[in-house]
Amino acid sequence: MKAAAKAHTNIALIKYWGKRDEQLFLPTNSSISLTLDKFYTETSVAFDPELDTDQFFLNGQQADQKETAKITSFLDRIRIMSGKSLYAKIDSENHVPTAAGFASSASGFAALATAATKAIGLDLDDRKLSQIARQGSGSASRSIFGGYVEWQKGEKNDGSDCYALPILGEQAWDLRILSVEVTTKEKKILSREGMKRTVETSPFYSGWLEAVEKDLITARAAIKATDFEKLGHVVEANALKMHATTLGANPPFMYWQSATVEVLQEVQELRASGVEAYFTIDAGPNVKVLCKPEDEAKIMEKLSLLPVVREIHPCRPGPGISYLS
Repeated sequence: MKAAAKAHTNIALIKYWGKRDEQLFLPTNSSISLTLDKFYTETSVAFDPELDTDQFFLNGQQADQKETAKITSFLDRIRIMSGKSLYAKIDSENHVPTAAGFASSASGFAALATAATKAIGLDLDDRKLSQIARQGSGSASRSIFGGYVEWQKGEKNDGSDCYALPILGEQAWDLRILSVEVTTKEKKILSREGMKRTVETSPFYSGWLEAVEKDLITARAAIKATDFEKLGHVVEANALKMHATTLGANPPFMYWQSATVEVLQEVQELRASGVEAYFTIDAGPNVKVLCKPEDEAKIMEKLSLLPVVREIHPCRPGPGISYLS
């Protein structure tokens, strides 16, 4: 009973920021992402009647008890679905530069959900896989699919209507995403903690929920029309609104560093000079820049001249999950 799968990470264009259910990972708002070609996780899962506990190996090293417990808790959901109580050996290889601000949890849990359900004998469609992956990491629900993806928040308390669906395939619109790395230091406030604090204490959060619904409509229409300018404006504005909610939290906090602001200002100056570029920022200090293929080299050259920029990782739209032999 063994299977292996590959899943790619994604970047949120319209942000997921807040949960309505912490246990089932049900978001307070829908979100839109772009799956990326360059960064991915490969995971094999082997259920074995000889094992009396799960064994989790990450990048060739056996994980500690805390990390293994997370995997066991996730696999328990799959064991319940299958009616089988077998333990597993999990081997996972991350090809994701987490220091650059790409969360490996998205590709990690998408690959784990895909491999584990196949190994235990479940035959599930991508929508169901998205629901399962979501319960390990919210953004993992989007990594099941390639290209441009919407994770629908749903309304039901059991999460049965909360899953991701594709908007546009990765071959349909070739944009470029430059991940601009300004620091490799671990952030002081993890996304999960920051999200919870913002939802519970920020007076700006209700405004975020109202605004994000309009942003979703705009972004969805821009993607379907392949309107880069329209998408770029809403993506940038959405990121700024998300980060504004953290300033109103109690106590307030900020993911940006001075280097972050330097990159944002450079992107805005590029745009003022006629080069189409837009930024977005997840819950961290590093910046992602959206651009057209014909402007990629010029923007990379300009940003690389900034002393605060450590490295730039160029990416393209990437595929959804795949099974490995």
